[in-house]
Amino acid sequence: MTPASHSSFSFSSFSSFLILHGWQNHRPQGHWQRWLAGELAGRGARVSYPQLPDPDEPDLEVWLGRLQGLLDGEQVVVCHSLGVLLWLHAVARGGGRAERVLLVAPPSGDVLARYAEVAGFGGPEVSAAQVARAAGATRLVAADDDPFCPGGAAARYGVPLGLDSDVVPGGGHLDLDAGYGAWPSALGWCLDPAVRVSA
Repeated sequence: MTPASHSSFSFSSFSSFLILHGWQNHRPQGHWQRWLAGELAGRGARVSYPQLPDPDEPDLEVWLGRLQGLLDGEQVVVCHSLGVLLWLHAVARGGGRAERVLLVAPPSGDVLARYAEVAGFGGPEVSAAQVARAAGATRLVAADDDPFCPGGAAARYGVPLGLDSDVVPGGGHLDLDAGYGAWPSALGWCLDPAVRVSA
């Protein structure tokens, strides 16, 4: 699907997306996830982009409970940062089910361990087989210089979990501070899972 065709694409009434944010994220204006939610809704998709409880001091069990109330097993799920770890914990417990999933910029467990507020999200004991069963397809997107995942998420998560991965050169944490507001290739993947996600 070409970028030009994105503008005219419309979803069926059954197309549904769930967008999960990360730590300290209050769904700010300009962030690529807010932009994506608007773009998808404007094309007729059903979009859930919830504010998860206490994003500055999140509780894993509370977030998992909220996630379970949002899932119907048929959504396309788009996660960023701590939202990725939330998804992987849900999958490890057998509670994550989706049509397909985009995992963007997961932080490493050793970085999370430095922060008491999110240390409990580190180290989901999830297998490649569990991830494969949880969704029809799962794509990892991460930069090669993310300060929250030294060594790169492709090595830390992509290889051990057998994930199809897109590495973005110099993208940092792929957040608003790194310049990720409008992100056409992320929208492109939502419209067509064959699209590779790039800067």
